[in-house]
Amino acid sequence: MKKIAIIPTLLTLGNAVCGFAAVVYAAKIDGTAATTNYFAFSAWLIFAAMIFDALDGYAARLSKTASDFGGQLDSLCDAISFGAAPAFVLLKLGQDWQNAVVREAIAVIAALYMVCAVLRLARFNIQNSPDPLSHKRFKGLPSPGAAGCVASLALLRSDWACEWTGLDPVFVNDVVHFVAPLGTLVVALLMVSRVGYPHATKQVLRGRRHFSQVVQLVLAVFLLVLLRELSLVVLFWGYALYFPARYLVLQALRDHTQPAPTPQLDDRPH
Repeated sequence: MKKIAIIPTLLTLGNAVCGFAAVVYAAKIDGTAATTNYFAFSAWLIFAAMIFDALDGYAARLSKTASDFGGQLDSLCDAISFGAAPAFVLLKLGQDWQNAVVREAIAVIAALYMVCAVLRLARFNIQNSPDPLSHKRFKGLPSPGAAGCVASLALLRSDWACEWTGLDPVFVNDVVHFVAPLGTLVVALLMVSRVGYPHATKQVLRGRRHFSQVVQLVLAVFLLVLLRELSLVVLFWGYALYFPARYLVLQALRDHTQPAPTPQLDDRPH
């Protein structure tokens, strides 16, 4: 505790500042058209927190300063940016519902999301070493991925997103109204599941890559450029849902291909 790595610590704290700023901008949304673009501000700040979250571990690895202190600080900041901030954004996404029961249900889902994010981070702390090289796979959807799912839907609610993508704002709002609560419930449960997820940023930043992986990365960049806000929805929700779907398919195939148990003959005298 007497010596703390400055650069990784500042990057980690930048994560927390972005999460706090996302909450501040989301608090300004009052349901009027004039405040709709605050959804975009909050979403981009959550995405910025992800960048800080990826860079702090990378900086710690380069400087060989990974420590228990850094791991604990990282999880505390993640709880703000990827737990509290997306949950609060969900509350703002659901504030237009006229039905009081639906609004209460959305509030419960938001609280459940935050609880699952905190549990996910606590489980990560006790199951992983401070060495960043050991974090190759996760059990359960990582909290940044879950936050990205919520933030990508919030981004679609802004007027800027509809202008850039050419989508009908009324149609987009209706879709987000229904998808956001149910989708957030799904990613909340995936965070505390046992489904395995690869560490996406580690695969991009660490070491040399095969040519096919470089081609996939280039295609992903082109997707981001061409589809903009829609690409973020596809990337985050594809990452969140692909691996549990793959797990279920493989489990079904495994159960289908298992040989039937051989019947045991009764050798007892009759």
